[in-house]
Amino acid sequence: MRVVFMGTPEFAVPSLEALNKNGYHIPLVITQKDRPRGRGKKVHPTPVKARALGLGLEVYQPDSVNSTESINRLREISPDCIVVVAYGQILKKDVFNLPQYGCLNIHASLLPKYRGAAPINWAIINGERETGVTIIKMDEGLDTGDMLKYESIPIAEEDDSESIHDKLSQLGGSLIVETLKDIKKGNITSIPQSDELSTYAPKISKEIGKIDWNENGDNIINLVRGLKPWPSAYMVYKGKKVKIHKAKRIEKFSHQDNGVIIKVSDDGIYVNCSDSCIVIEELQFPGKKKLNVSEYLRGNQLDSNIRLG
Repeated sequence: MRVVFMGTPEFAVPSLEALNKNGYHIPLVITQKDRPRGRGKKVHPTPVKARALGLGLEVYQPDSVNSTESINRLREISPDCIVVVAYGQILKKDVFNLPQYGCLNIHASLLPKYRGAAPINWAIINGERETGVTIIKMDEGLDTGDMLKYESIPIAEEDDSESIHDKLSQLGGSLIVETLKDIKKGNITSIPQSDELSTYAPKISKEIGKIDWNENGDNIINLVRGLKPWPSAYMVYKGKKVKIHKAKRIEKFSHQDNGVIIKVSDDGIYVNCSDSCIVIEELQFPGKKKLNVSEYLRGNQLDSNIRLG
């Protein structure tokens, strides 16, 4: 089976590796343009490009995958299937109708829940107990295509968007291989999605990270977990945005107002919310590296009885 692969970020790399390892012929890997990244703004290859070149695969980086040039190149290759994983461009009908078996998208949620750009983050922020990967046959809608295969995993209390990202990226690789094998054997069944059950997972922005201390403890902890490692939940301490990378919820032991620092110790920063007390264990001041509170306190001071913004 000739498979063209489209993907860009780290999440897509295990799927590319799985297809290559299982003997699929990958005549072309399509990824986004190289862009400046990091503090130095140096131009780096996309993670998919870097891995594809390491595997000896041909890489193509068009401005638009829907351009006449791109479509003509795909026609010349005549792939049996196109596998798409977080590529970053919306494909038009001319592209996903081209292969015999269509374009298959590896989506990081249990569709029809969490269609959109940030399904991992929103599943955790919203307190879901499970998530998973769904393979769909792409159509013109946003993650609306028929489902071909899916698999779920639990979201544990210690999980955050980083750990779930890694688990689902590996799961996506194994699941696409299973799907292609079943397609080849004719053992696949398409399941239409129910639009009534759908939810939307919009792109994450820095603005949603500000903690509202009048929220309940579970919601605050889920926000911290769901926005780790980027863009991070944050508090405002003496006018500074301080990122919170790790926190836990305990029972209230003080009648202080919500959002007031009750206590500071090596164990953490204690702050009341609506129904409990949040203990901040790992933080990051602007321009500094992230530290456990105990490490931060070795050379710095944090005041109690301060109202957080």
